[in-house]
Amino acid sequence: MRSSTGNRTTADGEGREQAGPGRDLPPLLAGAATGTAACGALLALMDSGSPLRGPCALFFLLAAPALAIALALRGLDPFGRLVTALAGAVAVDMLVAQAMLTVHRWSVTGGIVAVTVLSLLLLLAVQVRRRASSREGPPKGVKQAKVS
Repeated sequence: MRSSTGNRTTADGEGREQAGPGRDLPPLLAGAATGTAACGALLALMDSGSPLRGPCALFFLLAAPALAIALALRGLDPFGRLVTALAGAVAVDMLVAQAMLTVHRWSVTGGIVAVTVLSLLLLLAVQVRRRASSREGPPKGVKQAKVS
């Protein structure tokens, strides 16, 4: 929880100031990862001859489904969520490749589009589930904590 001064408040109520050069690092890394993944998808879709096309497209193929799976697994601890999301991303990529090879329609562009669509569908399902659960309120028999 953040107070109006930007300090973090711990569970026991003690405020700790998060200072230092690394405090803005996670948003910076998230932005860099998003930019790299977007460049990879665009370079692959444009069929560019750039030497960055392969590594950036591979990063997109791992990052897009991994992000969608990680958001669906909010209940796990961070390391477990990371491992599960990366394993799920590899599984999604292999299933897309296998399906495209089975029907003899393999193409890099088709693979990028298929992984993008599957990732977006999973993100949409997560959002729909969250909205439905927020409308229902707490389950029966569970008392809400009073916030003061």
